[in-house]
Amino acid sequence: MRPVAPLTSPRRRKLALGALACVLLPRAVQARDAGLSPLQRSAAVLMGTQVDIVAVHADAAQRARALDAAWAEMLRLSEMMSRYRSASQVSLLAQAAGGAPLPVAPELMAVLQQAQDLARRSGGRFDATVGAYADWHFEPGQPARLPDAATLARQHVLVGAHGLQLDVPRGTARLARPGMRLDLGGIAKLPILQAGLRTLAQHGVHDALINGGGDVLCSGSLQGRPWRIGLRDPRAPQRLLGVLALRGGVVAASGDYERGFDHAGRRYHHILDPRNGQPSEGLRGLALVSADVEAVNGWGAAMMVAGADRSRRWLREQLPGVEAMLAGPDGVWLTAGLQARLMASA
Repeated sequence: MRPVAPLTSPRRRKLALGALACVLLPRAVQARDAGLSPLQRSAAVLMGTQVDIVAVHADAAQRARALDAAWAEMLRLSEMMSRYRSASQVSLLAQAAGGAPLPVAPELMAVLQQAQDLARRSGGRFDATVGAYADWHFEPGQPARLPDAATLARQHVLVGAHGLQLDVPRGTARLARPGMRLDLGGIAKLPILQAGLRTLAQHGVHDALINGGGDVLCSGSLQGRPWRIGLRDPRAPQRLLGVLALRGGVVAASGDYERGFDHAGRRYHHILDPRNGQPSEGLRGLALVSADVEAVNGWGAAMMVAGADRSRRWLREQLPGVEAMLAGPDGVWLTAGLQARLMASA
């Protein structure tokens, strides 16, 4: 990998640590001073991660209504697709695994179709049935736990995209074998955030940004200026590699440092290789930049599993127009287009 020097100065690093992609906002927004400006920032925890919305509109009442509607829509979808809620449609599919197909909402069907398409295009590096590896615990506050080889081998037979059966005309889905489970964490978040941004627009707020744990979607501008998105170095998240100026689009980030633990000199994290149930190795993190959510959705998890060489091949052969940053133990690699954009924004 080709090392890349940071492209930003220390004064631009005034931001909360944690996510690979971060948003650089004016002081008025950082202070949540909505009463003195047409900007308002709102935050909540969805899908196990903090989600922030910045909405720009001169009418405070309209802005507030739009934010309320966006949060309601994202909450509805996250509760539908969460594997941690026993009444979610994803959990009901697991409970009925091996039995009859179940009806699923159109929004969930769309995500499942994307998951199946990506499983095919990635040669199984992405697989939504990876939820069968159920003995890992990476959530904050839970004790570190390493499943033994026999457990992972038993669970491995329950992993495979062929076991997720979709009947799109009838609107039903089925998991073929008892014990199968879905984990949509790598492919549901961006569509949920996209639904929030779309809801804001439907309520008249066209200048907005949503940041969900480092996945950033934006539209319009920030008071006439592009939105500024900082890209962190996954090997040292307190350091910025550079800043992107966007007037719409998505920055999708994945990394091994936010949810995980270290044991015996190895990093164990929540992005699992479907082929063996082990956390992915090779890449420490990555960011994908595109005008369209559909172009990058789920590819971050697939690339973390596949590693740098295959990821670069995918970028050349399957993902035209997508810019990328890939970070491994030996350095950071940027597509030429992304490096030029970071330098232009520095």
